[in-house]
Amino acid sequence: MKKILVLLMTLLMTLGLTGCGDSGEKNSSEKQTAATTEKAPEKNKSKILVAFFSRTGDNYEVGKISKGNTHIVADMIAEKTGADMFEIKTVKTYPADYRACTEEAKVEIETNARPEIAEKLVGLENYDTIFLGYPIWWNDFPMVIYTFLESYDFNGKTIIPFCTAGQNYMTGKEGQIPEIAKGAKVLEGIGIRGKRAQETPEEVKKEVYAWLEKLNY
Repeated sequence: MKKILVLLMTLLMTLGLTGCGDSGEKNSSEKQTAATTEKAPEKNKSKILVAFFSRTGDNYEVGKISKGNTHIVADMIAEKTGADMFEIKTVKTYPADYRACTEEAKVEIETNARPEIAEKLVGLENYDTIFLGYPIWWNDFPMVIYTFLESYDFNGKTIIPFCTAGQNYMTGKEGQIPEIAKGAKVLEGIGIRGKRAQETPEEVKKEVYAWLEKLNY
């Protein structure tokens, strides 16, 4: 009888230890599953905006166009970076005739005008980087670009200029942007000949992409 009791007690102890073992493995497994399925924190990615002013109608070297030279380049940048886009439009429409438009632009520059923007940009505070595009008018920014830069708080933001012109160059005034958009940092921009944007867009896209990659965008 004593031997039977000893055997029963041994059996119960064995079952008890096995139960603890199963429970321990289950708890460990649950913790491991939780650890592997928990998402790692995402890296802080820059929120990017492409803001641009572009003109259609009769243009230098390319005649009448339905999509502006700068607009074409802006699309390339947005495609590469995944950026949001904002087209800067003036309340007053510029003449479709090229020469008439240049004369009006000249008067605006001489009078230091600030053309009114048709639609306000909402949520600029959500963007870290702004690619700013424009054509070159009389070796300067179109005056609406001054309006845009003076209308918002760019403190702590990065502005990257790009433009279209008669040649592959910029205005030379890009260095003044931090003086207009107080607190902004400006990175190296790019100038694209407008004719190339219209006639050889794939070639221009390669050039724009190479520039973006150089800037790590």
